[in-house]
Amino acid sequence: MRTPFRWLLLVVAIAGLGLLVWWQTRPEPVLVTVQPVQRGKVEQTVANTRAGTVEACRRARLSPSMGGQIAVLPIREGDQVQQGDLLLEIWNDDLVAQLGVAEQERAVSRAQADAACSRAEEAQRQARRAHTLLERKIGSVEETERADTEASALQAHCEAAVATFQRSRKQEELARATLSRTRLIAPFAGVIAKIEGELNEYVTPSPVGVMTPPVVDLIENTCFYVTAPIDEVDGAAVRTGMVARITLDAYRDRTFAGTVRRIAPYVLDLEKQARTVDVEVSFDHPEDYASLLAGYSADVEIILTTSSNTLLIPSEAVIDGTSVFVFDERQQRVRHTGFTPGLANWVSTEVTDGLAENDLVVLNVDTPGLVDGAAALKSAESP
Repeated sequence: MRTPFRWLLLVVAIAGLGLLVWWQTRPEPVLVTVQPVQRGKVEQTVANTRAGTVEACRRARLSPSMGGQIAVLPIREGDQVQQGDLLLEIWNDDLVAQLGVAEQERAVSRAQADAACSRAEEAQRQARRAHTLLERKIGSVEETERADTEASALQAHCEAAVATFQRSRKQEELARATLSRTRLIAPFAGVIAKIEGELNEYVTPSPVGVMTPPVVDLIENTCFYVTAPIDEVDGAAVRTGMVARITLDAYRDRTFAGTVRRIAPYVLDLEKQARTVDVEVSFDHPEDYASLLAGYSADVEIILTTSSNTLLIPSEAVIDGTSVFVFDERQQRVRHTGFTPGLANWVSTEVTDGLAENDLVVLNVDTPGLVDGAAALKSAESP
């Protein structure tokens, strides 16, 4: 009787030892952060590959078209100017004097033309009177011919005087145009960003093929847009008029509404392995301009397609584009599950098949030990 009892004790001891070994060596449950499959809106978007830039709608880098010494510089960097304001003037006393001479010559030639044409009109009247007298047998043929000749001569003199006046007027316009080359005039309202030059310094226009800094950099500060490089693969889907969201490093907590206004008709290959297409996005609300400065770095997110009231999951939960880990709360295990994706962006991915609403998908898919069928515990961070 003792032998069977001893064998029973041995079996129980071995079973207990095995249970202890299993308990000590069993894998710890994986701690998972989960989120339920829910309904909402998913947008398919594209974004710039490198930082974009806020650009002014108009920017003019101005220099006088002739060299000389700066005589008038009424502006400073940061000044707000209006269209037509004088920005800079080169010493031009000689050209001012030449313009004065041209104006006087025009006035003299105008007076001479008026006098010559008045005499020609009087001669015409005398010629007509002579013809009337000849018809009445009062005048002579010789006097009539003499009157006709005088009228023709004075008319030619009048035309010559008028031509001289027209030439003097053109000379005045030439002198005025030459003088205008010494002045920089604001082509539009804006802010003075940079001035390269001081009073009494000499400036020269850029020689052909040689780039020199502009004397005045004028930026329009009442209109801005963003230009951003989009990967050539994504750029093919972008169209003008598409809705976009703009974010700036200067305003990280703010998003600006925008619209695609232009797509470059060529591909930039500055980086051979990352060819891009420049896309311009305008700001929808002019009141946003007050917050902007030309040169700010910017990112754009262009909305290609939108799907509303659809099943969606966080994109960080997706594995290889078509599968997720689903947490079974009753069995405290995870299972690797395939699904059919729809629209997707960096935040959310649409589910068209394979998952049901309220299924719990695992977010921390890179956690060690997370495999199909693994025991798991839901993290307190899960919603």
